[in-house]
Amino acid sequence: MLLAILVTVFALVVSSALIPNLSLFVLRFVLCNVGWLVQRRTRSRRDAIISQARTEEREFISECAKSPTQTHTVDEDWEKVDSSTSCLGTTGSDKTREDEDWDGIIGFFHPFCNAGGGGERVLWEAVCATQKRWPKAICAIYTGDNDVSKAAMLQRVETRFNIQLHAPTVVLLYLTTRKYVLSSMYPYMTLLGQSLGSLVVAYDAFNLVVPDIFIDTMGYAFSIAFCKLLFPGIATGAYVHYPTISTDMLESLDDDSGVKGVNSGAGKGWKGYLKRTYWLAFARLYGWVGGQVDVVMCNSSWTSAHIRTIWGPQRSRQPFRDPTVVFPPTAVSELESTIKVDSESEKTRQPVILYIAQFRPEKNHPLLLRSFARFLHERKKSPSSASQPQPKLILIGSVRHSSPDETHIYNLRLLAHELRIRDHTTFLCDASWPTVLSHLSTASIGANAMWSEHFGICVVEYQAAGLVSVVHDSGGPREDIVIDLGDGATGFRATTEDEFAAAFEAALALPMEEKVAMRLRARKSALRFTQEEFSRKWIAQLEKLVNMRTR
Repeated sequence: MLLAILVTVFALVVSSALIPNLSLFVLRFVLCNVGWLVQRRTRSRRDAIISQARTEEREFISECAKSPTQTHTVDEDWEKVDSSTSCLGTTGSDKTREDEDWDGIIGFFHPFCNAGGGGERVLWEAVCATQKRWPKAICAIYTGDNDVSKAAMLQRVETRFNIQLHAPTVVLLYLTTRKYVLSSMYPYMTLLGQSLGSLVVAYDAFNLVVPDIFIDTMGYAFSIAFCKLLFPGIATGAYVHYPTISTDMLESLDDDSGVKGVNSGAGKGWKGYLKRTYWLAFARLYGWVGGQVDVVMCNSSWTSAHIRTIWGPQRSRQPFRDPTVVFPPTAVSELESTIKVDSESEKTRQPVILYIAQFRPEKNHPLLLRSFARFLHERKKSPSSASQPQPKLILIGSVRHSSPDETHIYNLRLLAHELRIRDHTTFLCDASWPTVLSHLSTASIGANAMWSEHFGICVVEYQAAGLVSVVHDSGGPREDIVIDLGDGATGFRATTEDEFAAAFEAALALPMEEKVAMRLRARKSALRFTQEEFSRKWIAQLEKLVNMRTR
């Protein structure tokens, strides 16, 4: 009952974004008192979490002392970071940090932290950077993956992303209400449904422990506004991968080409009118919500531009008004050191098109499958094709089990069969990092077919591995990644099936010398997206939040 009342009250609060004359004073007062009660009720659990973390830390140190030769690699990395990157997040000053021993709790709101996608890489790299900067701080992850223990989770993080975390200061807090943010719960008005559903999940999270800093790393901005109303003193941050609604989405309603996402051309008729009205109202509400966040980080120039447009007018009173672009971390250094790019390695490359993306509808795998089928069809017309190795398409991605993802990949397999490319197409679900690395080292082309991809971590991985990228001409890949930095093209961009098919042919037909040159230019371009660069920028933003707590 209390939870239903809270959601109703919050709905009234956020409606002030649509009804400016509605006074918020009483409602803020009520929610603030509810927050006080939640803090009081969960104080003992907070103390227990801190005590357990400190106990595990002592046990870890004790084990290391007993077996110094078997100290985990992550501990060695800790020493390297403490000594060599103590200036992370500063502007070059050598001043001593007063907050270096800060030992509060940072809550990371990421209900699907075991999904294994690019967003999860950002989460775990952020946790890793945070641990190294504030070794005594506790990183609490609010997750709905109740069937995964901490040990199994950290092992998966190491296997999937090659990220080694310091276990004692990582705490998994298990949510029981994650179902309320599933799109399947809301067949109509999905954006609003999931956003209000995130309030239920956030309330569940705060009843597990109230953190000192609350950061949403998955895109549930409503949870942050809810946090600020319940706990005004908590510093909040958002790492925005993709705006919940954007001007691109609104423009797609009038698109007749059918290439601008799943809602392309949906603005016609009375249903289209209602949808447009609903989206415009939601955009205004979303803008108000974004105005409550203390520190905003965006993963690309594209995302930042949309956040400035929608959130900007509501952030005039925030001390850190403008969003900061913090490019997602990519294993550029590892890929560079592991995979060679030269005329000799070119001989080992195979005519393989690789697509690394979660198996979800928005990644637009059907466009890639149809483009590949068209490419093969056109290739057969060439007299020389019979004597050349047959191109193959390999799709690698994570699948959220017991979710629509499993149905989606089943439908993709059926489509490959219908297009008669099943024998030339391979699906790899939840592949380990070594497996991904192996394919990156032998494939020739890296593809991305998503319209308005917010960034495109996989595209950076392609570049760092020396693949020739063929990506959708929109979003982050167009604005930040596959660009000419002044010394030549770093890949190809396309929109339609014909354009993708032609780009595949052009990429494979490049003379060896030009192909190697493009691969090297792409690798050089990828240096802008290293893990070290992400850590530096992440810490700079997180320091703002820590300073808000230590003042």
